[in-house]
Amino acid sequence: MIARYSRPAMAAIWSEEAKFRLWLEIELLVCEAFARQGWIPQEVPQRLRQRLQIRPERIAELEQKVRHDVIAFVRSLSEQAGEDGRYLHFGLTSSDIVDTALAVQLKQAGELLLQDLAALEEVLKKRAQQYRRTLCVGRTHGVHAEPMAFGLKFLSWREECRRNQQRLRGAVEEICYGKLSGTVGTYTQLPPEVEAYVCERLGLRPEPVATQVVPRDRHAYFVSLLALIAGMCERIALEIRHLHRTEVREAEEYFAAGQQGSSAMPHKRNPIHAERICGLARLMRSYVLVALENIALWHERDISHSSTERVILPDATIALDYMLALTTELVETLQVYPERMAQNLELTHGLVYSQSVLLELVRRGVSRGEAYEVVQRAAMETWRTGRHFRQTLWEQPEIRQWLGGSGEVLAELFTPEPLLRHVDGIFERCGLVLPSEVSEA
Repeated sequence: MIARYSRPAMAAIWSEEAKFRLWLEIELLVCEAFARQGWIPQEVPQRLRQRLQIRPERIAELEQKVRHDVIAFVRSLSEQAGEDGRYLHFGLTSSDIVDTALAVQLKQAGELLLQDLAALEEVLKKRAQQYRRTLCVGRTHGVHAEPMAFGLKFLSWREECRRNQQRLRGAVEEICYGKLSGTVGTYTQLPPEVEAYVCERLGLRPEPVATQVVPRDRHAYFVSLLALIAGMCERIALEIRHLHRTEVREAEEYFAAGQQGSSAMPHKRNPIHAERICGLARLMRSYVLVALENIALWHERDISHSSTERVILPDATIALDYMLALTTELVETLQVYPERMAQNLELTHGLVYSQSVLLELVRRGVSRGEAYEVVQRAAMETWRTGRHFRQTLWEQPEIRQWLGGSGEVLAELFTPEPLLRHVDGIFERCGLVLPSEVSEA
């Protein structure tokens, strides 16, 4: 259990008191439905609302004896209700209460996570705009590829964040199903009208075909989506960890005044938050396996899912709430070093412009295969000797023949600006126009 990471709002959703209050509300709403149908005296629901209180210590005491949490809960209410107690839990089975309350808790947790995602999106948007034209080297396989705009990293993460908000809204809709259809889902003791009334009051929909439980594919989908969002956080954190490395150091996790990075080495400034996020993402993925295993139950239900859900559902929502808050802080306070990016762009002595040279030769009528061979030969010489790529290229007789002149055409190919000509278009495609364009509009 990772309660140590819980923030107050999320922790409150999963408290024992919150759970018992939901259970009580469901019992009271059932009584209200009875009264509306004329099956019990009209004044009973109000009397019960006035009398009944949550008594966790008494519930725990009774559970020690009966070894059943819902029975202990109902008995603690019946002790307070007097003669009206006979209307409590009438026609219900435990899962009617537990699964319906769980749907409310997951809905509340999902709505809180949507707020977290919105906050992260806003920070990513701000930093994307901030570094929209900041030049850095792009990397594939960890190797320098071509120049790119640093802001595109944030923009890509922002778009993923937006997709995840849309997905999570769908997952919240998917989980908002309650059931009060009895022991095997056939409404033998309660009509569907009671279920409809209770679910409506709780902001849920009735499960179309329940067994004794709400089918667990809904919960597996929800947990899978949480793990997917955690993967987004990990993607951001992993990139920051790489950029933080001493050999790279194009960006760095914020290091506060008075913070200490190592008990042994005073110089250390470690990406501890980014590493924590990556570690928690592994834990989130493990919850998905358990949620998938919970789908298949014996016949109309067993309780093999119950024990695991008491761990994975609070933990998954708490962990992701924490991860999103930590990722937002990590991005917002990230220290960015454009000067270092400019230095790193020159580490390979111009090799990042190899494609520009290759395609210019193709434009001039050279076959791609022949052009590739000559450009690669020069590139390998630069790797071997450390001499600038322009020099090793110009030493190739074919290059001088194909490009001609004094090398001015070749020099023009070693500028990054043309490679960024479509960056603004990418931003605009994502709905982010330049401030000047906004003012003109």
